[in-house]
Amino acid sequence: MKDILPYLTRSFFSMRWQDVLDIFVVAFIIYHFILMLKGTRAFRMLVGVVVIILVTILSQWLKLHTLNWLFSNFWQMGVLILVILFQPELRRALAQVGTTPFYLGATIKEEMVLKGIVEAAHTLATRKIGGLMVIEREMGLKNYIDSGIRMNAEVSKELLISIFLPYSPLHDGAAIIRYDKVVAAACLLPLSTDPRISKVLGTRHRAAIGLSEETDAVVVVISEERGAVSVAIGGKLTRELDKESLYRVLSNLFLKGSKKGKPSWAIITGE
Repeated sequence: MKDILPYLTRSFFSMRWQDVLDIFVVAFIIYHFILMLKGTRAFRMLVGVVVIILVTILSQWLKLHTLNWLFSNFWQMGVLILVILFQPELRRALAQVGTTPFYLGATIKEEMVLKGIVEAAHTLATRKIGGLMVIEREMGLKNYIDSGIRMNAEVSKELLISIFLPYSPLHDGAAIIRYDKVVAAACLLPLSTDPRISKVLGTRHRAAIGLSEETDAVVVVISEERGAVSVAIGGKLTRELDKESLYRVLSNLFLKGSKKGKPSWAIITGE
């Protein structure tokens, strides 16, 4: 024990600035990776991986040869196993690399867009008409836009309502909003496979959660059975929102991150 303190002292004073930078970069990556997994199925799997690592170390220390042999063989394919386990999260993280925030324009225009979305959602819910509205953020949604019908029309309450009317040829699918435009309608979204999702939720809600798991988009979903409005963000669904609550959620995400002259459509998702 007496030798440890001098060793640590020598190591500290012999550190280069590159070593300090290296430590901070690795810590930053690990922190944001854990932050990204928090609250998802992958976080529980990550805990399981940590437990397996600890058991492997313990088996070596206690010289449990059979157990050590078993886990040593497991870790020979560890990288492949981790890629398979964390495939959705890795895909999402890689898709975010190089993305930059984009801006909607004047704050008044942001408010008009959000109010149009909120009014449309409330009207559809009152009439018990199903709807699925996706608001693009930092991560591009081109793959999903290409699956639908291109529109490039100004966002308005009337347009969004007309898209989801039962006799509209565009009602079966999602409307994707970018900046102040409805860029496409009747878009196909990926369904979530999370077993924890309530059985009372249908395909429309699973699609909303599924897209929010894979991207940073905000998805507003209206249930035709219950006439209820929900919002999916980061794989989590907030249900039974009234008009004021929905506007508060959206404004917290998009308006409160505004800076002088540059209201940003790309605000970090809140819990």
